Amino acid sequence: MNREPAALPGDPPGGRRAALVWGIGVAVYFVAVIFRTSLGVAGLDAADRFHVNASALSTFSILQLLVYAGMQIPVGLMVDRLGTKKVLTLGVVLFTAGQLGFALSPSYGTALAARALLGCGDAMTFISVLRLGSRWFPARRGPFVAQVAALFGMAGNLVSTIVVSRMLAGLGWTATFAGSAAAGAVVLVLLVLFLKDHPEGREPPPAEHAGAAFVRRQIALSWREPGTRLGMWVHFTTQFPAMVFLLLWGLPFLVEAQRLSRETAGGLLTLVVVSNMVVGLVYGQIIARHHAARAPLALGTVAATATVWAATLAHPGDRAPMWLLITLCAVLGACGPASMIGFDFARPANPPERQGTASGIVNMGGFVASMTTLLAVGVLLDATGDDYRIALSSVFVLEMLGVTQILRLRARTARRERERLVASRVEAVHVPA
Repeated sequence: MNREPAALPGDPPGGRRAALVWGIGVAVYFVAVIFRTSLGVAGLDAADRFHVNASALSTFSILQLLVYAGMQIPVGLMVDRLGTKKVLTLGVVLFTAGQLGFALSPSYGTALAARALLGCGDAMTFISVLRLGSRWFPARRGPFVAQVAALFGMAGNLVSTIVVSRMLAGLGWTATFAGSAAAGAVVLVLLVLFLKDHPEGREPPPAEHAGAAFVRRQIALSWREPGTRLGMWVHFTTQFPAMVFLLLWGLPFLVEAQRLSRETAGGLLTLVVVSNMVVGLVYGQIIARHHAARAPLALGTVAATATVWAATLAHPGDRAPMWLLITLCAVLGACGPASMIGFDFARPANPPERQGTASGIVNMGGFVASMTTLLAVGVLLDATGDDYRIALSSVFVLEMLGVTQILRLRARTARRERERLVASRVEAVHVPA
């Protein structure tokens, strides 16, 4: 029978202080997601402002995600080496500068540079928040804490969908993006004044010497674990359909292909975010109590997403019915929580000193898939005369690749976890005097 695991020796106590300190890290991630997803409601405005076509428009998000994905392993190593506070501080400075630069950019080239800077800072947030949670909360709460962090990230997406879109309509481009950059300054002050890497008396052991050999060893040992690779492929396969929809192509698809008003399309994007928040809480509780549910939940989410995506694209006629679009957006809301399951495979497979590196490898998966699909959709739209049915069908290629890898690594990961569990029980019984 699957039950919530008992507390482990040396586990952090959690409690109110842990929630407050961790909450500061989550606030940083919340603001980062607002900045990351603000282009999702401004895609049409950006095309008009910079006079670009679909491929050039997709380059904004592709470059941002390329930088984000490319930074994941370096950031994981930085977190393991330097700690959470230093990495988060650098991240806030970078993503705030990027958002402000995007507001003031006079040309397409400078706007691209600003989004790259934003992506670099954004890349430093989520892995740091995961590490912060593992330092302040017991290991058995890991899945729930991670899902709650992701929930607050989706709340940031909700702010983009509702608040930023209205600000754009009322205040215009520069005032909207420059004004939102002030949120970065606020969380930077909170971070510098109040965030601590770990509870008092629970300092981690001193980091090993730095250098190329250390870096290669950290990456190699993390990658060698099948749980790390399985986690990466779960993240790869589950996250990207919703990310592509929310980050750039959802609003143009709903407005241009489905001929909905921008207000109705914005409401459907909001539904994706709300669904994500609800499903995230459910998935977090299920996995915390039933560890074996991880793979079925991930594969079930992929199957549901592929089914409703295919039904929407294949529906006869010029437009899909509203009930089907609502179903699509509700199901896409499960993609984010399902992607968090990837970290629940990597976490038990790696010791504390490699958690940041392993999380970076996992987090890279979904963003590589998103970046690839964003590019494919933009290129196919230009090549087919804005045929969204053909362009958005590129999603199925990456889903098939990811499912194949998940099925290949699933049994091997389960076997390794059973071996590790038996070994930990033996060590708990035979404690040296």
